[in-house]
Amino acid sequence: MTADSNVRQGYLYATLAFIMWGLAPIYFKSIEQVDALEILVHRVIWSVVFIFIVISLRNNWDKVRKVLGNAKVMIMLVVTALLLGFNWGLFIWAVNNGYMLDASLGYYINPLLNVFLGMLFLSEKLRPGQKIAVLLASTGVIIQLISFGSFPYIAMSLACSFAIYGLLRKKMAVESLPGIFIESLILLPLALGYWYLLEPSSTSNMLDNVLNLNLLLIAAGIVTTLPLLSFTAAAKRLPYSTLGFFQYIGPSLMFTLAVMFYGEEFDIERAVTFAFIWGALLLFSIDSLRASKTKSPTLSQS
Repeated sequence: MTADSNVRQGYLYATLAFIMWGLAPIYFKSIEQVDALEILVHRVIWSVVFIFIVISLRNNWDKVRKVLGNAKVMIMLVVTALLLGFNWGLFIWAVNNGYMLDASLGYYINPLLNVFLGMLFLSEKLRPGQKIAVLLASTGVIIQLISFGSFPYIAMSLACSFAIYGLLRKKMAVESLPGIFIESLILLPLALGYWYLLEPSSTSNMLDNVLNLNLLLIAAGIVTTLPLLSFTAAAKRLPYSTLGFFQYIGPSLMFTLAVMFYGEEFDIERAVTFAFIWGALLLFSIDSLRASKTKSPTLSQS
């Protein structure tokens, strides 16, 4: 396979991954009659089943056993599993309770927060453009807090939980698929325990559900894992800086769905915050593009 075709495949996988993540609210809206925590239970259980099948087909069990034998890594995976479970649950609740705009804002903020955490914990130096972008995003949140007397709790909780999750996973030598399989396994007892102990609802007993609903609930494993597999395939074929430009597809699709199809109100409070975040992301993207262009000649000479 040539380098060009490999890169083109990377573009395709990245586009598919972020489109699937951006359209995921349609799936969760289709089962909004099910409680958010109950959907999370199904997401965990069927993710374990689906990833088990994928790992078996790829014969990756040696990688899983290697991670299971590392006590220090397993402790870290317990932390990342809880962060991931919190992020999954909050996202489902936000989508199905009319806060999809807040969810999209959270994933717009996420790349800027990643840069900030990289500076704090990974000794990464910020370029002037990146510093201004982070400052601009922070200003938008502060203006909402001062002028409108509110704080974007949902957006910031989603952004922070996923950014910290990403930071911890970046520091661990664990591949994506074995890692998320073990994280899902860690969450599995909690999910099964909640399912067993929860107050019976109209959908909690799958034997009483219609076939279509059960199929949708089982599909939670595919909805969770398929974009992850596409993202992993893209990450192997593209530079991480290039991959970063694709991540705005997801929250942009969520934003469009929220305003155009699900009737969420884009009021002045949200407009001001979004304007600052979008401005920060534009500046951040321009700065990243310039940096990648200046590196290219250097790389070609070496």
